[in-house]
Amino acid sequence: MEHIERESMEFDVVIVGAGPAGLSAAIKIRQLAIENNLNDLSVCVVEKGSEVGAHILSGAVLEPRAINELFPNWKEEGAPLNVPVIEDKTYFLMSDTSHKEAPHWMVPKTMHNDGNYVISLGNVVRWLGTKAEELEVSIFPGFAAAEILYHEDGTVKGIQTGDMGIGKDGEPTHNFAPGYELHAKYTIFAEGCRGHLGKRLINQFNLDKDADPQHYGIGIKELWEIDPAKHKPGLVMHGAGWPLSETGSSGGWWLYHAENNQVTLGMIVDLSYQNPHMYPFMEMQRWKTHPLIKQYLEGGKRISYGARAVVKGGFNSLPKFTFPGGTLVGDDAGFLNFAKIKGSHTAMKSGMLCGEAVFEAIQAGVEKGGDLAIARVTEGEDFFAKELTSYTEKFNNSWLKEELYNARNFGPAMHKFGQWVGGAFNFIDQNVFKVPFTLHDLQQDFSALQTVDTANFKPNYPKPDGKLTFDRLSSVFVSNTVHEENQPAHLKLTNPDIPVNVNLPKWDEPAQRYCPAGVYEIMENDDGSKRFQINAANCVHCKTCDIKDPSQNITWVTPEGGGGPNYPNM
Repeated sequence: MEHIERESMEFDVVIVGAGPAGLSAAIKIRQLAIENNLNDLSVCVVEKGSEVGAHILSGAVLEPRAINELFPNWKEEGAPLNVPVIEDKTYFLMSDTSHKEAPHWMVPKTMHNDGNYVISLGNVVRWLGTKAEELEVSIFPGFAAAEILYHEDGTVKGIQTGDMGIGKDGEPTHNFAPGYELHAKYTIFAEGCRGHLGKRLINQFNLDKDADPQHYGIGIKELWEIDPAKHKPGLVMHGAGWPLSETGSSGGWWLYHAENNQVTLGMIVDLSYQNPHMYPFMEMQRWKTHPLIKQYLEGGKRISYGARAVVKGGFNSLPKFTFPGGTLVGDDAGFLNFAKIKGSHTAMKSGMLCGEAVFEAIQAGVEKGGDLAIARVTEGEDFFAKELTSYTEKFNNSWLKEELYNARNFGPAMHKFGQWVGGAFNFIDQNVFKVPFTLHDLQQDFSALQTVDTANFKPNYPKPDGKLTFDRLSSVFVSNTVHEENQPAHLKLTNPDIPVNVNLPKWDEPAQRYCPAGVYEIMENDDGSKRFQINAANCVHCKTCDIKDPSQNITWVTPEGGGGPNYPNM
């Protein structure tokens, strides 16, 4: 394609991603601008989902600490925090039929949920979106940030949104519309776990050179409407053990009783799993057949399904957050606290701290004579600080750092010592006394996979019954996933021969199993040879392939804006 003329728009701040972190940053900046009479300070948020909240997927139990700070009167303002946690239970599933409940005192304190709320994070984010718009934040849903723009001196200038109407052949179709350039003094990347631009920025500016490798899980979730007689609003259940224990995989599950006779349930499987035959989606389906879980679901109806990678490296894996012209917030940086299995309050707080730093830098620049709503026009103009080091200072003096630092050993202990010994270590570390050393987990998740000649155990996955257990395609259907069919695949193979020539013989091509949406298939050609098929239209944007492919041959890039899942109440 020849050079395309693009329209550009100038803002003071551009934010990529309308999740809890991005919206909290936008809200904080505009709150401070209004308080300090800088009413013209412009903030723009681009969101690849069809609406704010469309791509938001989380458990979720919300710790209200950050929202209390951002909106002290959120209750009066109608925030959808309607179900306080009334009961907290933790279980070990010992087999496919038996379980043991852990006494409350034995559970690490970080996992206690007193004072928290069972929420739909998607609906909380939709509410934050309306609050941001009341503060005159410009939100553009259905626009995906596709490229990072740089000034000549290498500092970040903003982003370019994706072109619309490019055909599968890479050429513009009759309904082609070029993307926009959005220029800003500061660009905040809030794309969530394994953001595709965040990943590039970490590489470009070597932001992770002093950090441990990042670690991930895949979270697979369903929303059910259950028999009112079985519904206990505010009951929170967590657990571990079977079925993941069969393959020696780590992870855990949740079942939360929300409002309107709904329960949210699902499983997080650590992507450091070793057995190439393990199939996270089917593990989650099989888990529902356990009597402890099945008792709530029988007679109920599944309403929605989704999946999303979860960032869980914690404090030790945090990259540097700032680079000239921009910052990383929320799960793009990895602020989730895995010891609490919570990332919403930490994402919001990181956005708020970043928002304060951004506002103060713009305010100082205006006092020196800089203009609002004109992104650095002249090279070498120094009204506005290039790098927001004050964001890092604010983090270092915040409860967010203290909370993540105190939980720094949780994940490495579980990986190193396994569920029982790791659990005991974490009980001591979180409840009894703070361990004075730091454990490190230096193995990349993708490199943990054993080859098929060393992994003998193959789990037995029963055929889905369509009532309690389901297959992937009917699941993707209830995620309301839609993509424009005639567009280039947004799952890029560095070398198209690797899936069949390397991954298939070595690992039985694990993409067939780790993808929770059935995107990847090994097909047989007429001559008996094999080919790798990518059904990109099924993709729920979970990013697991980008993380777990043992050859690191798949790169997830954003498809056309508005594509992907459309999650209700997730």
